[in-house]
Amino acid sequence: MDWNRHDKNTYQKIEHWFEVIGRVLEDPAIVRENVYNMDETGVMLSMLGSVKVLVGKADMRAYRGARVKRTMVTAIECISADGTYLKPMVIWPATTHRSNWTTYNTPGWHYACSESGYTDSKISLEWLKRVFDPQTRKRANGKPRVLICDGFGTHETLEILEHCFTNNILLCRLPSHTSHKLQPCDIAVFSPLKVAYRDNVERMERGGVNTIGKQHFTALYSPAREVSFTKRNVLAGWSKGGLFPFDPQRVLREMTKPLNATQSLTADAEESTSSIQYVTAPLCTAPLEPVTPVTPVTAEAFMSLRDLIVHQDAHSLDDVDQQRLKRHMQKFTKGAQTLIVGGTLQQDRIKSLLKANDEAKPRRSTKSIVLGKAKVMSFEDLVEARTKRAEKEANKVAKKKRARGRKPKDSALEVHVHGVTDEIACTGEAQRPAGLPYIEGSLPPGLGRAPIARMY
Repeated sequence: MDWNRHDKNTYQKIEHWFEVIGRVLEDPAIVRENVYNMDETGVMLSMLGSVKVLVGKADMRAYRGARVKRTMVTAIECISADGTYLKPMVIWPATTHRSNWTTYNTPGWHYACSESGYTDSKISLEWLKRVFDPQTRKRANGKPRVLICDGFGTHETLEILEHCFTNNILLCRLPSHTSHKLQPCDIAVFSPLKVAYRDNVERMERGGVNTIGKQHFTALYSPAREVSFTKRNVLAGWSKGGLFPFDPQRVLREMTKPLNATQSLTADAEESTSSIQYVTAPLCTAPLEPVTPVTPVTAEAFMSLRDLIVHQDAHSLDDVDQQRLKRHMQKFTKGAQTLIVGGTLQQDRIKSLLKANDEAKPRRSTKSIVLGKAKVMSFEDLVEARTKRAEKEANKVAKKKRARGRKPKDSALEVHVHGVTDEIACTGEAQRPAGLPYIEGSLPPGLGRAPIARMY
């Protein structure tokens, strides 16, 4: 852990925090359902978890290759003290919104674009205006709302403070380097969220997807939210953070209070004079057990163990043979259970593959085209933009088909005259000079050509 997060450096900060937030929560106008905590969490698209590599001391390579590109997507989440939570805002590491990134149905979600994939002051303000305020205003019913966030600089811009003052929102900032102890999102929600997301990624990779991209994120992240953002987890975060119920000792009693200089010297002296006692435990000898057969994992081994039980063990009646028979039957049963569980796992995998295939159909049929360049767009805005873009493309294709099927105004006519081919414009009888009848086998003289004589 970072030294700045050590109990020695955060104990007094946490004490002061509970003094400040305690005065806020004592206000009768502040009710539990109007207290919120927001935080950002970064999700690595394709990383299943932390990876540790063992190498020799003589290996002087400065870097090593990874199997995936480490693309980070940020999600802004907000939970309430009554166990509910708000719709998220997803921040893409991009400059435009693409159509195939949001084919999974996520009504009410908002999507933002940032080159780095992290939040900034503009995105934080848009989240406050377009996500937090609309989803909590009706519940507040004119009462003040408390929003607890960390000390990130983008949460305290002038525009955000003005919006909070105007709309009766009390913005409370956590002390620095204490979010792992005080922030409900970090304490009890984000950890199961990451675990559920990694499980979904692993399941998709078993289904044949080698690289997880932005187009897979919403289909993986949305089910993970449903699993982790339960009322029990949310309430556990507020309780362990010492806020609801309000109990500062819930946090402080798990921390070591820093000692002053006198107490530190006394503790060192007591530790140096303490004696270490060694206790020698008597050696225990376990009775020797007979050799137990290996658990069968194939059909042949399963039938071999069955024959062993039926033909050899059935005739044994003494105590030793009865114990051996019991062990063989135990292995037989365990093998059967293994096969049954394996079949169940196969059925579960088939269901997950079918589900992944159904989810991938609309994504594969959607081209990766730009839907908008706005900083923040809602899911409904993206659906509307995708529909308009599809209509525009359909109209363009229909226009090309009509233009391809339309006949030109002045069409060309090929006249075959005894092996001689000539092209004349079909202008009708009205343009033929008067008094010049059409002679079969010759071209009309009114078109600037001399009559062609018959060839015998």
